[in-house]
Amino acid sequence: MHREAAGLTGKLLLATPSLTDPDFHRTVVLLLNHDDDGALGVVVNRPLDVDVDVVLPSWQPFTTSPGKLFQGGPVALDSALGLVAVPGDRPDPVGVRRVFGSVGLGSVGLVDLDTPPEVVVPELAGLRIFAGYAGWSAAQLEAEIAEGAWFVLPAEARDAFSDAPQRLWADVLRRQGGDLALVASFPADPALN
Repeated sequence: MHREAAGLTGKLLLATPSLTDPDFHRTVVLLLNHDDDGALGVVVNRPLDVDVDVVLPSWQPFTTSPGKLFQGGPVALDSALGLVAVPGDRPDPVGVRRVFGSVGLGSVGLVDLDTPPEVVVPELAGLRIFAGYAGWSAAQLEAEIAEGAWFVLPAEARDAFSDAPQRLWADVLRRQGGDLALVASFPADPALN
């Protein structure tokens, strides 16, 4: 494993302008796990035009605005993952494992969405539901980073629950300052520049 890429759990991957794969063009991926076996994350800036109640009706009232299902990535689109925010220094709710700061997942990679929401929700400050996830095999992500496909940046807990997810790619770049802030204004299609 490349030393600079080791331990990326809790970091953001922002697609560089050179990443043209439509699954990842201008995405912001929150890495939920990264080790020698590979990496797993969710795209946090792709809300779908589908309310959560279409797939998980009992969870709709508790999801963070905009209350939409998010496309977490191209893998396992028929599965739902729950990402949560645990407020303050509270102990982790039953079944939740913190990834970084206040952002957590259930002990098996998701909040147990089969549990009645009333049991879990009082312990949470935010909830997003993702269809699918982004995954990389061993050393695949490190190779993509080395090729210049991703910017690896620090995450803030609010990134996962942004109320303006469509602007998140540019917002995260701007807060970095310097040259990265300039990348935020690159046109989506450089040929149009």
